[in-house]
Amino acid sequence: MTTSNFYAEALKTGRPIFAVAPMIDWTDRHCRYFHRQISRNALLYTEMVVADAIIHGPRERLLSFDTAEHPVALQLGGSDPAKLAEAVRIAAPYGYDEINLNVGCPSDRVQSGTFGACLMLTPEIVAACVRAMKAVTDVPVTVKCRIGVDEQDPETALPDLLDRVLDAGADAIWIHARKAWLKGLSPKENREIPPLDYQIVYHMKEVRPDVFIGVNGGIQTLDEAADHLNHVDGIMLGRAAYQNAAILSDVDHRFYGAITDPADWGDIRDRMMAYAERHIANGGRLQQVARHMVGLFTGLPGARRYRQILSTDAVKAGAGPEVIAAAFAAVDFEGAREAVGA
Repeated sequence: MTTSNFYAEALKTGRPIFAVAPMIDWTDRHCRYFHRQISRNALLYTEMVVADAIIHGPRERLLSFDTAEHPVALQLGGSDPAKLAEAVRIAAPYGYDEINLNVGCPSDRVQSGTFGACLMLTPEIVAACVRAMKAVTDVPVTVKCRIGVDEQDPETALPDLLDRVLDAGADAIWIHARKAWLKGLSPKENREIPPLDYQIVYHMKEVRPDVFIGVNGGIQTLDEAADHLNHVDGIMLGRAAYQNAAILSDVDHRFYGAITDPADWGDIRDRMMAYAERHIANGGRLQQVARHMVGLFTGLPGARRYRQILSTDAVKAGAGPEVIAAAFAAVDFEGAREAVGA
């Protein structure tokens, strides 16, 4: 099995990578398909999938995705090198473009499984996991981490983790530029209360110029994302991209140099209607697709009515793609074009 390493290519060419962050309960296959209709080049991530679930659970449901989603990365949760390697082997036939190890999620549920952000406390285990994963795949293996947890000093903890995982063969590091507090803060609070420290992420890149380092955390606009690229190789947006997906419509032009026309919202509507129709024909429900589209036109004339239609009508028994058409009909598309890149 051979594959190109797009992180190595990004370093070689100086082309950045723009990614939409993995978000539990949000970045499922329907969300990713929707985001792909807006940006052809953004790197998309799955929700975190626990290695044990892949080994013992419903693999097809957990791992299958539409080929249109490429490039798409599988984020894994776990702390047992052998189990993570087995999960990577099982996932191989599905054709993911990257395997990412979660070393950043602070939720109690994740901590109880001894993975996620608590792994910042055991960098040697993270390195062993990366080494085991690299041994069974040719696709890039990456790590997404915090700058530290609890009372750790990021000035020592973060470089120690990076050195260990890079020595183990990690192809790239994505750093959420906040500490995580394992006790006392909820996952939501851990995304907002610990202060952002972009400077330490920048410094990690300064002293490792040949390593791909991307930044995540608190980035709200494409202008902010562009500013970060003066210091690092990639930017990752989470909630800003999910809650107003229209922001993705200028990514291909702004970060990848694509010559693109303004977003054709009518075409995107039609593609999502066709996708929803296929999903419903296979036993799914419209709401499973439509829930990811609710924030698309945030702040635009007609957006409130758009949200109302998707939020109320899509959950009704027998709801079909015509609900998406009705929602789009409520929106001022000229206003949407003017908001691109805001």
